[in-house]
Amino acid sequence: MTDEVQDRIQGLVDSNDVLLFMKGSPLFPQCGFSSRAIAILNHLGVAFESVDVLQDQGVRQGIKAFSDWPTIPQLYVKGEFVGGSDIMMEMYESGELAQLLADKGVVASA
Repeated sequence: MTDEVQDRIQGLVDSNDVLLFMKGSPLFPQCGFSSRAIAILNHLGVAFESVDVLQDQGVRQGIKAFSDWPTIPQLYVKGEFVGGSDIMMEMYESGELAQLLADKGVVASA
């Protein structure tokens, strides 16, 4: 991963409270895992930003090295890597994801 890609990813993570690196967009996810991640975040009612990794090959490969996580989507909350869609689903079902968001000061949007 180049320093430019590393800096761009770090900037995105730092400047968004809730950030999802995904395939496609929230309105048109391009894989089932990204679709599930969007559904979880929407159900929790939190505002989030997304990055479509299909639009930038550098980010698509770079995010895997950045987080040391091999798959996409990837969720970050207040700069902390949370995990992919399977971890999001487990945390959502157990209530841990809602608690993490609350603990980090991320509130549901009205």
